[in-house]
Amino acid sequence: MALESIAVTGGTGQLGPTVVAHLRTNGYTVTNLSRHSKSALADHDYRVSALDSGDLTATLSAVDADAIVHLGTISTPDHDPGHRVFESNVQSTYVVLEAAAALDIDNVAIASSMSAIGGSFEPDPARIDYLPIDEGHRETPSNPYGLGKYIAEQTATGFSRRDDAPKTIASLRFPWMPSKEEARQTFAERDRSLSGLKEAGFFHTARNTLFSYLGREDAARLVRRALEANYEGHEEFWAAAADTSTTVESATLARDVYPDADVRDQLSGHQSLVSTEKAKQLLGWVPEWSWRDGQRGE
Repeated sequence: MALESIAVTGGTGQLGPTVVAHLRTNGYTVTNLSRHSKSALADHDYRVSALDSGDLTATLSAVDADAIVHLGTISTPDHDPGHRVFESNVQSTYVVLEAAAALDIDNVAIASSMSAIGGSFEPDPARIDYLPIDEGHRETPSNPYGLGKYIAEQTATGFSRRDDAPKTIASLRFPWMPSKEEARQTFAERDRSLSGLKEAGFFHTARNTLFSYLGREDAARLVRRALEANYEGHEEFWAAAADTSTTVESATLARDVYPDADVRDQLSGHQSLVSTEKAKQLLGWVPEWSWRDGQRGE
């Protein structure tokens, strides 16, 4: 069946507007499904919670959706009780996949996070076994957000075993996705050396996210490629820019910040510590934008 109509939960969040605009630019009819906000970018707009199975299924049926992008979760654990954060990630993913199965929707892309392996919001240093990290790395989350993302991925794997499961499910492990202005203020205008990060209080977060980031347009392209993919079942994909967010070279980062990690490939320059080779091989996606582009006058 041709892919024409795409529903996006959370189409008014941080990444949502870029995804909605990108999908429309590429010829798709896009419906925003959001609990609180309306989208000026989507073709259709409904106030629907991804936690409400009945409402979500009815709306997806009404707009005759061929695919679902699930972005509509609590994006950080900083402002909500832990059980709400966990519920947002896990229950909403189940509800989205259940609705897709009921309506024979074959393509689903889910916003996961590097928190699924025990990074980002962990209070302790992330356990990094080897570099560059890839989808085979073990998962050790302990906080509500990371646990929720991890269980959401396991839920997708479970659904993929069902006879009525969507044909293609992608869990996209996103890092922080700044706007170009946010990247300029955070990366280009601040001291991004290790000592500078420590003085500013950002070192722990940067370490636990492997100094990674991703441009929003690159993220939107990855979402589209995941929906257009022709593999069967559920797959996780790391997503990150091709370089790091620091001015320290990657070989030095590996030696000084992750001394216990096995460096499996030679690291050159500011090469990302996150491998996106799987996304390249299965989805034909490679990241294009770097925060350094502005530094070079691009």
